[in-house]
Amino acid sequence: MERLTIQQVAEATGLSVHTLRYYERIGLIHSIDRAHNTHRRYTEDDIWWIDFLTKLRATGMSIQQMQDYAELQREGDMTLPERVDMLREHGKQVEAHMAELRENLRIIRSKIEYYQAVVDEQTAETT
Repeated sequence: MERLTIQQVAEATGLSVHTLRYYERIGLIHSIDRAHNTHRRYTEDDIWWIDFLTKLRATGMSIQQMQDYAELQREGDMTLPERVDMLREHGKQVEAHMAELRENLRIIRSKIEYYQAVVDEQTAETT
């Protein structure tokens, strides 16, 4: 299995090298192997985990909640019920946020329609 450098992982995940190092420092990314020259070498599993973390962060999970989840994940399968609960709760929050965004988009589209009607009316009057 090919191991990737931190720069390659940054390019693959869209995270900065700084963010990857930060995530490792705060315990979100655990025990990355290092080559003989002390450079980090990431596996496919590491990249999958980092990608999952980016999904959690992009959907509004706090760093603290991500750390709690990562700690549970490291503890193994005995923590599956807690992880399921965390993800269910987070999923509910994401769904509520999506509903709010959909309503905001509806209002924006309504305003666009109104403005477009005014513009069309003004254009018709000048021609």
